[in-house]
Amino acid sequence: MMFDSKDSERGSTEVNVELEELVRVFFADAVKVLGLPKSVGEIYGSLFISREPLSLDDLVERLGMSKGSGSQGLKMLRTLGAVTEVEGIEGRKIFYEAETELKSLVGGFIREEIRPHLSSAKVKIGKMNECNVSKDEHYDERVKKLDRWRKRAGILLPILQRVLGK
Repeated sequence: MMFDSKDSERGSTEVNVELEELVRVFFADAVKVLGLPKSVGEIYGSLFISREPLSLDDLVERLGMSKGSGSQGLKMLRTLGAVTEVEGIEGRKIFYEAETELKSLVGGFIREEIRPHLSSAKVKIGKMNECNVSKDEHYDERVKKLDRWRKRAGILLPILQRVLGK
């Protein structure tokens, strides 16, 4: 059997397409666990596996999504610190690449998604305490438990960030 370099290239391309799809699915599933849209994971996965930075147009074409959906996904990923803008060679186009350091990814998610919820939780728990005017023992115990959870999360998050940074 003769070995043809074009067959090798086609086989390699097929493997790359399959690998890229598997990576996109991996991240799409991962972000669903975090309560983020599937499209955000697909965009991140495409950038993560890509050899070179991609533009919004590249992502829209690869993923078959609307420009609006791609733009919103990139905006969310930029806010989380999961992608960065890089200089492109095509003039005015903006290109993006994935942040691949786990510490940065977790740090961005904690900063943008979890910390705001912890801050608002303190206010909400205060309102719960005010609402329990009859001082029902069961409700009082549950509200105190929520506050303990909030405080523990506030202690745990910086530790988690330090552990992941090493």
